[in-house]
Amino acid sequence: MSTPADNLFPGIRIVLVETFHPGNIGASARAMKNMGLTELVLVNPVNFPDERAFFRAANAEDLVHAARVVHSLDEAIGDCQLVIGTSARDRRLPWPMLSPEVCGQKALAESTAGAKVALLFGRESRGLKNEELHRCQYHVNIPTGKAYTSLNLAMAVQVIAYELLKAKQGEPAEPPEWDMPMATATAVERLLEHLEETLVQLEFHDPDNPRQLIPRIKRMFQRIRLDQMEVNIFRGFLNAVDRLIPPKTPDAQPPKASAKERQRPTA
Repeated sequence: MSTPADNLFPGIRIVLVETFHPGNIGASARAMKNMGLTELVLVNPVNFPDERAFFRAANAEDLVHAARVVHSLDEAIGDCQLVIGTSARDRRLPWPMLSPEVCGQKALAESTAGAKVALLFGRESRGLKNEELHRCQYHVNIPTGKAYTSLNLAMAVQVIAYELLKAKQGEPAEPPEWDMPMATATAVERLLEHLEETLVQLEFHDPDNPRQLIPRIKRMFQRIRLDQMEVNIFRGFLNAVDRLIPPKTPDAQPPKASAKERQRPTA
């Protein structure tokens, strides 16, 4: 049974998204406990709870029992100031990329400074979706040989967890100095939703022909790493812009819905 003293990384959580095989959950928990991590969050696991998860966990069954199961990614990372997602392939839209070693160092440094950190791992068959990766400030890629590039989920967790432990056992991490706490993932996401709605109202963004405008804007804001005050400033600016947008006349065409609104189910 893990105790608070067993958790070498308070504030750092491992997030597994829609894991298919329960054995991979147990094996990931074992990899975590080997390296001193105890906080496991499961987003919509396909088969859980399941005896196979506890069997594969070996002596880390307590982590599986304590795993927090949530229904959305926002529930898993909403209160985090740093989110790093694992990505196994090059993307059409490149994102700031970290090596596993630098990932461990950065996650440790920010958690030491008091930030909550989430390390995201995707589905066994296809990893994280683009929209999930867009919620991350950084992506991390684990290099492999060219002959066989597919890593088992628990192996990927083991590599990143090892780099965390290696960073902790090395030179003391230098906490980043800043005058305000970093914004949470939820605060940044709400800002980006507000920005998209305002751009639609201004007819600068056409949700029916989006191209890559919104993903590029998300990449820019995630790269900047907004703090809480900066989010408040941007939200205040957008509120001022919204007030200046003239109301639509009755015979005018209704504003086009944002991509997110068009996906919402109707009553």
